[in-house]
Amino acid sequence: MNLSHTFKAFDELSVQELYHLLRLRSEVFVVEQNCVFLDQDNKDQKCHHLLLYADKQLAGYCRLVPAGLSYPEVAIGRVVSSPEFRGKGIGRKVMELGIEYGQKLYGPCDIRLGAQTYAMDFYKSLGFVSEGETYDEDGIEHIEMVKKA
Repeated sequence: MNLSHTFKAFDELSVQELYHLLRLRSEVFVVEQNCVFLDQDNKDQKCHHLLLYADKQLAGYCRLVPAGLSYPEVAIGRVVSSPEFRGKGIGRKVMELGIEYGQKLYGPCDIRLGAQTYAMDFYKSLGFVSEGETYDEDGIEHIEMVKKA
């Protein structure tokens, strides 16, 4: 499997890249997870977007959210891997690249995310620590997690 990636501000995304990332997010978050919610939350335009390709097909994605937009800290959000590439390390690679680009873009900083609780061990393996109580977001249990600089 040949992996490549791109990391761009919203205004740098091509129409095709934007379509593919929105389609992947809808495929997983809306259809697969059966969550009826408005994915386009007016934050994308202020974020940077990481698209991970496997053999030229979008296999994974996340967005880097600047501090103050979702949380006081920089955040990684909308972490998703394509169902057809699961079990191949795509999610880990997306997160590793997201963390790396977060540090390059914003300097040494804490990074926060809202994790689905079933994925807590995955995020812990990347250095994130849970904070606070679990909460319901669109019918799925979440918890905030932070990776210290």
